[in-house]
Amino acid sequence: MKRLLGKVAIDTRPLRTPAYRRLWLSTVVTAVGSQLTAVAVPKQVYDITGSSGWVGVAAGVALVPLLVFGLWGGAVADVVDRRKLLVLTNSGIAVTSVLLWLQAAFDARNVWLVIVLLGLQQVFFAANAPARSASIARLVPEDQVPAAVALGATVMMFGGVFGPMLAGALMPVVGLPTLYLVDAIALTATIWAVWKLPPMPPLDGVVRRAGLSDVVAGFRYLALQKILLASFLLDIIAMVFGMPRALFPEMAEVTYGDPPGGGLALGWLFAAIPLGAMVFGLTSGWTSRVSRHGVGTVVAIIAWGLAMVGFGMSDALWLAVVFLAIGGAADMISMVFRSAILQTAAEDEMRGRMQGVFVVVVAGGPRLADLLHGTTGALIGPGAATAWGGVAVVVATVAAALALPAVWRYRFTPAPDQTSPTT
Repeated sequence: MKRLLGKVAIDTRPLRTPAYRRLWLSTVVTAVGSQLTAVAVPKQVYDITGSSGWVGVAAGVALVPLLVFGLWGGAVADVVDRRKLLVLTNSGIAVTSVLLWLQAAFDARNVWLVIVLLGLQQVFFAANAPARSASIARLVPEDQVPAAVALGATVMMFGGVFGPMLAGALMPVVGLPTLYLVDAIALTATIWAVWKLPPMPPLDGVVRRAGLSDVVAGFRYLALQKILLASFLLDIIAMVFGMPRALFPEMAEVTYGDPPGGGLALGWLFAAIPLGAMVFGLTSGWTSRVSRHGVGTVVAIIAWGLAMVGFGMSDALWLAVVFLAIGGAADMISMVFRSAILQTAAEDEMRGRMQGVFVVVVAGGPRLADLLHGTTGALIGPGAATAWGGVAVVVATVAAALALPAVWRYRFTPAPDQTSPTT
C-alpha cells in the first residue's frame, strides 16, 4: 500500500530545491489571499452601483490589460533578469492591493477608482505571470518540471476552492476592506520570496529592452513550433467549447432547484471543477513518469469534453457535481502536460513569450466560452448547450490531433546529466 501511495501521491521532489521551494511557498501564501480580492472587487462594485452590469464592466476592463500586458510581459521576461522583474511586479501588485484597501476603508464609493485600481493590478499581474512560469525550468532539473507544475497548480486550485469560501465567511465578520488588507499583507511574503531567488538573466547574458519586434518574434517562433502551437490550440478548444460556467446560475435555479436569490447548488457548481482539479493534484505523482505529454494532453481534453456531456445531461445535482469534478481532474491533467511542454519544448530565450501567450489563452478562452455558452444556452437550453459543447470538444480535439501530428509524436526526453541548476 505504501509503495502504491508513493507512485500516485503528488511528487514533491522539486521542493528539495531551495529556490523553487521559495517560489512555491510564496504561491501557497497568496493562493487564498488573491481569491479574497477576487471576491471583494465584484462585491464592492455591486454595492456601490447596485448593478450587475457594472460588475461586467469591471471584468471587461480588467481583461484588456491582462491580454495586452500578458504578451508584452512575456517578451520582457525573455530579455531581462526574471528575478528583478518578479520583484518589481510583485511589489506593484502589493501596492495596488494596499490602495484598494485604503479606498474601501475610507468608503470612497467611487466605482471608477475601484475599476482603475483593478486594471492597474492586472497590468502588474500580466507582466508577473509569464516571468514566474518561465522561471520554473531554470530552478528545477528538467525531469522534475511536470512535478513542479503540478505542485504550483494544486496550490492555486486549493485557493480557488477555499478562498471564496473564506471570503464569504470573513466578510460579515471583519468587513470587505479587511479582505483587501489580508491580501496585501500576504503579498509581502511573495516579495521576500522572489527577492531571495537567484539571478535569472538571459542565458546569453545580454539584458535589453523589449519592443514590439520581440512580441512579433515570439509569434513567429510559435508558428514554427508545431507542438507548442498544438498545445495552445487544444487549450482553446477545451475552454471555448467546453467551459459552461456562464450557464451555472440558470442551471442552479432551473435544473437543480435553487431559490431565485441563489443557494447551495450554485456554490457546488462553481466549486466542483477546482475541487476535482485539486484532488487530482494531490495524486499526480504518476505524471512525472509519463513521457508522452502530447498524447496525455489529447486524452485529457477528450475526457474533459465527455465529462461536460455527462454534466449537461445530469438532472441530479450530485451527479452534476461528480461530472464537473471529473472534468476538473481532466483539465488539471491537461494543464500539467501542456505546461510541461511549454517549459521543455520552448528554448529559454522564448519561454517568457510562450508563457505570455499562455496567459492570454487562459484569460481569454473562458470569456469567449461565456459568450458562446450564454448565447447558445438561450437558444437551445443550458443542458443541451453544455452537452453539445462537450461533443464539440471531443470532435475538434480529434481533428486537431490529426491535423497536427506533432502533438501525438511528441515525447519528453530530459537530458541524462541533470543536476539542480540553482539553489
